[in-house]
Amino acid sequence: MISFQAQDIDFKLRGRRVAAAWLRAVAGEEGRRVGELSVVFTSAAYLLEVNRKYLKHDYHTDIITFDYVDPLRPDVVSGDLLIDIETVAENAAGLGITFDEELRRVMVHGVLHLCGHGDKSATERAAMRAWEDFYLKRFALMAEKPDKQ
Repeated sequence: MISFQAQDIDFKLRGRRVAAAWLRAVAGEEGRRVGELSVVFTSAAYLLEVNRKYLKHDYHTDIITFDYVDPLRPDVVSGDLLIDIETVAENAAGLGITFDEELRRVMVHGVLHLCGHGDKSATERAAMRAWEDFYLKRFALMAEKPDKQ
């Protein structure tokens, strides 16, 4: 099950049904299925505090992924994706793309982490970006044909 929630901000994702179907499809193409996945939209201040408290990082980020994948059932992805809506908006403006495009990239980034993709090295970051691009194109196709879900 995929749930979308807001924590400390007033935000509601448009197109939740299509987004959930897309994220399930991403997991499926990665050879996994979705267990319990919470996508939580937050403010910059809230996510900074989470970053400091749990990861000991003192900087803003657009997403923090908490992985709850059971090692005995690695084919089932479960976790929390905490997404800073303010940083996503700033990044979108800086990149010259829409907020929705950048938000989708961040969401799929978190799901790819849960599926085992890393982004610590330059090589991993390049591969992660390529997978994000691949699945964003899939989203565009899915969004064009919502009756096919």
